[in-house]
Amino acid sequence: MPPPINHPCLNLELLAGTYFVKQFPAHEGIPTETLQRLSVVRATSTGPGLFSVTRTADEISVVGDAPGDDGEWKCIKIAGPMDFGLTGVVCSFTIPLRDAKVPVFAISTWNTDYVLVPKEHAQTAVTTLAKDGWHFVGPEGSA
Repeated sequence: MPPPINHPCLNLELLAGTYFVKQFPAHEGIPTETLQRLSVVRATSTGPGLFSVTRTADEISVVGDAPGDDGEWKCIKIAGPMDFGLTGVVCSFTIPLRDAKVPVFAISTWNTDYVLVPKEHAQTAVTTLAKDGWHFVGPEGSA
């Protein structure tokens, strides 16, 4: 499904670097080594980075920048900011990836969405989305 509207807020950017995605049991909390890793990466990062913690009754999910190229995930950012009345963006974005058998891990923020894909699927994701009508901008426009 192509983007629901033709607007710059739906341009895509393949972010530089790689990312990690970790899951922990909710009752155990985030391990100290993961918190330390986040602090080290954050202290040495030259860009704004990506850091997300989501806690539910069942789990804690943590996403962050990986040092160097050590991460197993690449991240595609939808430019945003998107109006809350705009619907179907994540659906339109993920259907072609599903059809191409590209796994996704999506994170939504107030302004936009970030979709992580395993780095071995990054080029397929970029090619698939471009063929579907999504527009990539920025220096990392290809995997």
